[in-house]
Amino acid sequence: MDPRFKIAHREAKIGVGIAIAHFLWWFGFAYGLGSRPVEEYNYIWGFPDWFFYSAIVGFILISITIVFVTKFVLKEVSFEEDGEADR
Repeated sequence: MDPRFKIAHREAKIGVGIAIAHFLWWFGFAYGLGSRPVEEYNYIWGFPDWFFYSAIVGFILISITIVFVTKFVLKEVSFEEDGEADR
């Protein structure tokens, strides 16, 4: 088996893990804090706290995570098959 597939499968699992973590973060804050009556909402910068934490903070954290993973975890892989670049 081509070693590129092993790397691709590993990186795909990392991507799916990040997507699941982002969904759980969003769902937890949006439905956890957002299920209260409107009168009990706290506001941060004019946004309901559930929206601030789920959409704004969640986006910032996921963006930082993706940049970190891209720079330090994922590997550069050639699209050329072995020996094809020598032709």
